[in-house]
Amino acid sequence: MTAEEEALMRKLETCVNHFVWEYEALKSQNAELACVIEEKDRQMAELRAQVENLQKDYANLKTAKMIDISSGEMRDAKLRLSRLVREVDKCIALLNV
Repeated sequence: MTAEEEALMRKLETCVNHFVWEYEALKSQNAELACVIEEKDRQMAELRAQVENLQKDYANLKTAKMIDISSGEMRDAKLRLSRLVREVDKCIALLNV
């Protein structure tokens, strides 16, 4: 083997070693990123479940608020009706006199 061939062989060996090193580094980085993606997917699933629960709670709260308003309006309607009945009773009493 000539000196030129040996120099080329060392250069080739250096390049191959460099590519192997870069391959290992990229493989390691890929594994780390896969773990990060897996963690983010888990967090997203938790957040989606939380959003669903909050939406259900909000719907329940809206329903409860509607019932509360309705019962409050019903109470006001009963009070108005009682006043009207008393006024009618007074009018009837005045007509009987």
